[in-house]
Amino acid sequence: MNKILTLNNIAAVGLDRLPRDNYEIASEIQHPDAILLRSYKMHDMEIPETLKAVGRAGAGVNNIPVVKMTERGIPVFNAPGANANAVKELVISSMLMASRNIAQAWNYAKNLEGDDSSIAKDVEAGKKKYVGFELPGRTLGVIGLGAIGVEIANAAISLGMKVVGYDPTVTIQSAWKLSADAVRAHSVDELLAKADFVTFHVPLIDATKNMINEERLVNMKDGVVIMNFARGGIVDDSAVLKALDSGKVYAYINDFPTNENKDHPRVVCLPHLGASTAEAEDNCAIMVADEVKDYLENGNITNSVNFPEMSMPRAGDTRITVANSNVPNMVGQVTSILAEAEINIVDMMNKSRDDMAYNLLDVEGEVAESVADQIRAIDGVLAVHVV
Repeated sequence: MNKILTLNNIAAVGLDRLPRDNYEIASEIQHPDAILLRSYKMHDMEIPETLKAVGRAGAGVNNIPVVKMTERGIPVFNAPGANANAVKELVISSMLMASRNIAQAWNYAKNLEGDDSSIAKDVEAGKKKYVGFELPGRTLGVIGLGAIGVEIANAAISLGMKVVGYDPTVTIQSAWKLSADAVRAHSVDELLAKADFVTFHVPLIDATKNMINEERLVNMKDGVVIMNFARGGIVDDSAVLKALDSGKVYAYINDFPTNENKDHPRVVCLPHLGASTAEAEDNCAIMVADEVKDYLENGNITNSVNFPEMSMPRAGDTRITVANSNVPNMVGQVTSILAEAEINIVDMMNKSRDDMAYNLLDVEGEVAESVADQIRAIDGVLAVHVV
């Protein structure tokens, strides 16, 4: 029986992927095999010794101590692309809000006073202040061409916009899905110089912190619209607010309100709505539940942020999984122990990612716990599980 600890509410359609005859699921549970969560911050949490996997029902993993998990040989799974349509729709609607001054015009209309005749006169007199512009022919810059960025790029092109994208690590899968009409930028600065709108779909790391700052704003187009639905900190709010006051930036729409940015008349702040749709929550829960289930039952790795992608059909009677430091002769030591125990290997796979490596070994017969303990005792082995 696998025990699953939920640190946030996980959509029922996702939890239903974990059959109750094999899984015990609760928000308070001792000695969990896996943790499922959304936004719960795990950094100060004591990590259970029994933990084998962490599943984030969403894309970002800033709330999870990924380095600590890797050192323990624990894969961290996420759900990239499960919320892509939700974020895409919000970005498209934000471009329309900005270009047509919808939030400002709505606020103007809401505060009109007097009888209907007076309001009608004020409407005709005031609407001139909210004249906007249309999207076709404008250029959208998309920084980050993962599942979300690609959907946004394709949707913008279908609206008649030009799209320039930047992602130094774009995957083959994303490249296949991206419209051929999208233009590749070779740097962030090249993209920013061309964009009328810019949107970010990258994690918050040292390389992306304050990606929009005073220096880069100088070289951007006058009247640019900046959108941030990725992570707070990717945009230097202070610099953008100054650029709004000078007229350099036309509008700033973001998902991360602060006391500094929320009250500016050319800023529209939303309460982290990027993935907040029922459909996105369901999709994320289903994806991450399937990933954790496949790992616990088969040792396969899909959509992990710290382990190499790996899937192998089952063969033999027993599967052994080994996570270890990516150093020489690890596989040799493991196979030597199995040979000494007269355990025959039917199939095996080994892959590495950065400083760690992961192994799947299918063997004949059962594997005694004493054999697993010998493998665990190898210097550099992080975790061993017998499935």
